[in-house]
Amino acid sequence: MKKLINVEKTYNDMRIDRFLRNHLGDIPQSFIEKNLRNGKIKLNKKKIKSSTKVKINDKVELYNIEIKQNFKQIKKKFIPTNEIIEENENLIIQNNDDFVVLNKQSGISVQGGTKSKKNLIDIFSKSEIFRETKPFSVHRLDKDTSGVFIIAKNRETAQLLTSLFRIRKVYKTYLAICNGEVSINEKGLLKNNLIRFEDKKKIIENAETKYEILDKNNNATFIKLNPITGRKHQLRKQLFNIGNSIIGDKKYNTLKNTKINNKNLMLHSYEIKFKINNIKYTFRAIPPDYFRNMLKIKRLNY
Repeated sequence: MKKLINVEKTYNDMRIDRFLRNHLGDIPQSFIEKNLRNGKIKLNKKKIKSSTKVKINDKVELYNIEIKQNFKQIKKKFIPTNEIIEENENLIIQNNDDFVVLNKQSGISVQGGTKSKKNLIDIFSKSEIFRETKPFSVHRLDKDTSGVFIIAKNRETAQLLTSLFRIRKVYKTYLAICNGEVSINEKGLLKNNLIRFEDKKKIIENAETKYEILDKNNNATFIKLNPITGRKHQLRKQLFNIGNSIIGDKKYNTLKNTKINNKNLMLHSYEIKFKINNIKYTFRAIPPDYFRNMLKIKRLNY
């Protein structure tokens, strides 16, 4: 049995393996490679490699492809209600032809994970704003981090913004409230080798962040952070490493043997700046109420 999939504009210049995952679910790379070698997956009736990129109006042919039900589906679809869609649409800071900028809420993921859960990509895929296209994620923001977040409306813009993030031409400012009084200079550079693991493989990555202390006392510190590199959990790890974890951080917590009662992570993506075709863009997001309330509780000036 043969199945034919036409390549639409949204998927132009996408690798065939990624294209297949977009249409068939998160199937293993080994499964894709095997069927490409066996000629069960062809592009315009020709055998290809997994790195081959599809173009508009190409035809992807699948011959007797059986997708096993026990394949691990990493990206399960979340079906949002109209109320959830409207709630997130109301957080939009700007909506233009190429991208949407919103003040992301804490507690919501950017993309779906191993369990079916609420995430921005599935929510906006059902929004009228993306009725004639699909949402593209172009950068990361932790589930518990609030603030400025960008979603591209087309593949061309997604590729452009992704490349700007990669070459460090997007300038980000975060605000954080930390446990205790930070004892380093008022301004400076946090520079560390951060450790992470991919399965059992240990990976060491250089991380750099400019910082400025905005206010502090012996109980807490209000700090501005401008990451230069973009490592996973970079800001949270770096503040943990100097002994001043972010309030509400359950993973990187310097308050040993102390129960964390605050459910919100006090880390906010405040500003993003970049330039496209000599046009400067600056987007800011007001910190949520719980963040500003914490500043009052800790007697810190905003």
